[in-house]
Amino acid sequence: MLCLWSAPLAADPLRLAFWHTDLSRKGPGLLLRDVLRGDPQVSAVAAGLVQAGADVVVLADVDYDHGLVTLGALRDLLVQDGVTYPHMIAIRPNKGIDTGVDLDGDGRLGMADDAQGYGRFGGQGGLAVLSRHPIALTRDHSTVLWRDLPGSLIIDYTGHTGSAAKGAAVQRLATVAHVEVVVTPARAPPVTLMIFHAGPPVFDGPEDRNGRRNHDEVIFWRHRLDGAFGAPPDRPVLIGAANLAPEGGDGRNLAIRTLLADPRLTDPPGLRDQPTVDWPAPGPGQLRVDYILPAVDLPVVASGVMAADPQASRHRLIWVDLDQAASRSAAASGN
Repeated sequence: MLCLWSAPLAADPLRLAFWHTDLSRKGPGLLLRDVLRGDPQVSAVAAGLVQAGADVVVLADVDYDHGLVTLGALRDLLVQDGVTYPHMIAIRPNKGIDTGVDLDGDGRLGMADDAQGYGRFGGQGGLAVLSRHPIALTRDHSTVLWRDLPGSLIIDYTGHTGSAAKGAAVQRLATVAHVEVVVTPARAPPVTLMIFHAGPPVFDGPEDRNGRRNHDEVIFWRHRLDGAFGAPPDRPVLIGAANLAPEGGDGRNLAIRTLLADPRLTDPPGLRDQPTVDWPAPGPGQLRVDYILPAVDLPVVASGVMAADPQASRHRLIWVDLDQAASRSAAASGN
């Protein structure tokens, strides 16, 4: 059941949800195979999505394929339970795209560690959006080079930084993607979702390359709001997997604390201090690493975290209800 209600529901809310699904597989086509044959994990994810009842849901760790075949098959499962999402977008991830550089110094090219984001094949572990309302991909920042982020912490396995780092001329910032998708409800102003999935800040050496990159993937959105990558959208919602907790775990926690404290964003009451994943021992345990942070002028009327379902994912689905009536009034007044 849904939990952690923060306020009574307002009329006609827009429910946004995010779920790191753990659906990615070890080879191309395997997720589609599992969707079609009724794999128990896939069925558990579908049941969770039906239960959440979101108007728009962003899914992480869903393998990408041309023509949206896999995402379409997953959507068809939901139709069987009476949940229809006529609009969908699958975002091709940087994971598995070869850089042509030996990024980890093991003397071999074309390995998973040499990709733009760690991946065994192109399309592994992408992002997807299912929506009851029309959606459009309006901005894709996924090709921004890591070295080009203001204050970039780029480093290679030898400790060289900045433009001197090996692969700096080709290494993208985003492990998976940084994109913007506009949702257009029928009777409310459009909402821009700023979507991302940062890589884990672990599995590296003393140079802390992954920790540095995770920090920069998260802090990218502060620069985006500042206008470093073009005029920022009006009334955006930052939504995605930071792989970073405000406290505890590995990683440079200041990056996510900076976003949570940003006066332009709201940290919904039903999500504050609530764990969204459980990495059992010897892992760090329960941490908050997934986020939905609406702009301060998008009124939040409810928010929460769904109960964990280990059969579906280690991560919990999170959701936020936005007051569309208030958004209409604000838009009409020019605020």
